[in-house]
Amino acid sequence: MFSVFLTFLRMSTDNELTALKANGVSLYRMLPAPVFFCILCTLFTFFISFWGLSWGMDMFKIKLYEFARSHSRFSLQPGVFNREFQGFTIYAHQVDNEKGELKFAFVRDESIKGTSVVVVAPEARILSSPESSEVDIVFHKGRIFRQNGEDLNVLKFSKYVVRLDLSKILGDFNFSEKKAKDMPFSQLREIRNDPSKAPDQTPRFYRKVDTEYFKRLTLPLGCMILGMFAIPIAYAFKGMKQQYGLAVSMGLFLVYYSMFSIGVSMGEGGMILPIYGLWVPNILYLLVATFGIKYANEEKSLPILNWIACIRNYFAQKAVA
Repeated sequence: MFSVFLTFLRMSTDNELTALKANGVSLYRMLPAPVFFCILCTLFTFFISFWGLSWGMDMFKIKLYEFARSHSRFSLQPGVFNREFQGFTIYAHQVDNEKGELKFAFVRDESIKGTSVVVVAPEARILSSPESSEVDIVFHKGRIFRQNGEDLNVLKFSKYVVRLDLSKILGDFNFSEKKAKDMPFSQLREIRNDPSKAPDQTPRFYRKVDTEYFKRLTLPLGCMILGMFAIPIAYAFKGMKQQYGLAVSMGLFLVYYSMFSIGVSMGEGGMILPIYGLWVPNILYLLVATFGIKYANEEKSLPILNWIACIRNYFAQKAVA
């Protein structure tokens, strides 16, 4: 929108549009270039909307998981007590960070109030699970010391697993939670067609899926509509300096995005159907773009601009009087 607006604003300010019209080039003959540019932007945005968002979120979770896993593994230093995980104290006499192997290791679990569990083993191994965002410390041939009040129990085992949740060191970030905004467009469509496939069966989740579905459709189309909307607006504000033109275009974009955000919020809250809330900004701007281009080609001002000018002149005259 900004590029189209500033281009036509500069052309109108420098009287290039007037010169083109004087040579018989109408506004409609100038449209193929901005339309082609807007189509390319729209196709790219559709690609991001349908596949890029979910792919990017998956990559983000993988990188975040790898960071948390490496952080928890490499924070284990030989002969040093580690309290990275709340409620757990981990110690190992020898640590092989490359293989994730521990020698003469123990873990003290104080996550249960009033109970202390100490697991001791000559060897252990660190295993990770990206799907569950958990790290397992697998002990072999050790003992469990369980103290509850004055009672002390000792158990032998051949294999024992202590499970640590990586989300605890990432501000309770839930790796396994499925959000509508993280899903690919195909999955959103499947859930809308068959609600039983939703990971969360609550009405609020269905509303979020429905809202996200129309959001992925309407926002890319907004690129095309805003690009066309910028053309008559540039005609209407011809002669304006570029810095002011940029401020005007940003203001009009913020109006569009505010209407869009309100539609998203109302759709997710159940106050309005998402199909209405998310299509209204596009329809309004499309109507202004259609009639605006028609009036600009005829070198007429939009009626609303004439009304604003009349109101401004009325108050100006009243202030002078």
